Amino acid sequence: MAKWVADQVLDGALTVLRGATRMVAVAGQPANFTAAWTGRLAEVPMAPADFIIGPGDISGRKVEVAAKPGVPVFAAGSADHVALVNQAASQLLYVTTCPAQVLAAGGSVSFDGWSVEIAAPQ
Repeated sequence: MAKWVADQVLDGALTVLRGATRMVAVAGQPANFTAAWTGRLAEVPMAPADFIIGPGDISGRKVEVAAKPGVPVFAAGSADHVALVNQAASQLLYVTTCPAQVLAAGGSVSFDGWSVEIAAPQ
């Protein structure tokens, strides 16, 4: 018997990410919101329009996260993770890796566009 899921089910999970109010660069994988927020090296505001939900590249569905160029760096460190957080709700919503980059306070960093994909059941 084949497996199947409605797009609305996968979109429901991806829609949660549209609640992110900030994208932050951090050194190391944060375990929770507090670690991501206090450990942030750079941050940029996010809005629902920064997240586009559509068909997945392989299967299922994905959300594309907008690129954010020229983001001010306010703390020095080596950023190797990017996190989406909802500051008002103190929620860590998603963490991904990025190529390690040494950031200098007062400089800037650019976040490339990226996506989160949820595959269809197999």
